[in-house]
Amino acid sequence: MIGDLVRKAFSSTALRFGGVGVINTAIDTGLFVLLHDRLGILLANLASTSAGMTFSFIVNGLFTFRAEKLTVRHAATFLATTGLTMWAVQPVAIHLLLGVIDQVLVAKLVSIAICFVLNFAAYRLVVWPVDSSAVGEPYDPELT
Repeated sequence: MIGDLVRKAFSSTALRFGGVGVINTAIDTGLFVLLHDRLGILLANLASTSAGMTFSFIVNGLFTFRAEKLTVRHAATFLATTGLTMWAVQPVAIHLLLGVIDQVLVAKLVSIAICFVLNFAAYRLVVWPVDSSAVGEPYDPELT
């Protein structure tokens, strides 16, 4: 029973997250490719992920996780979780992957895939958690 509730809550949300992720990846990767020769990996990644994060916060909050409004709490937890994955995990993953493969773009795309999984879990469990009594509805802390 609980497994079915979890599966339902994640399935349509995961599909919306994936669609938003495709656009977000295009923003992030496009900017990274344009900037990394001039700025280096760290600064290019900071700029590209920041642009992607802004898009992601708005679209994932309102469309993917169906928040009625975006709050300061959402912004703070989103920034903390996404900042950790995009500004710490992703550049470390890129540098580690470059020790194995010699293509920056491939390393960037693999690091995005790693962060995709981490971000989905963080957004669903921390930023926009599901109220177990209303599967599919956004969690509203003011109602509890």
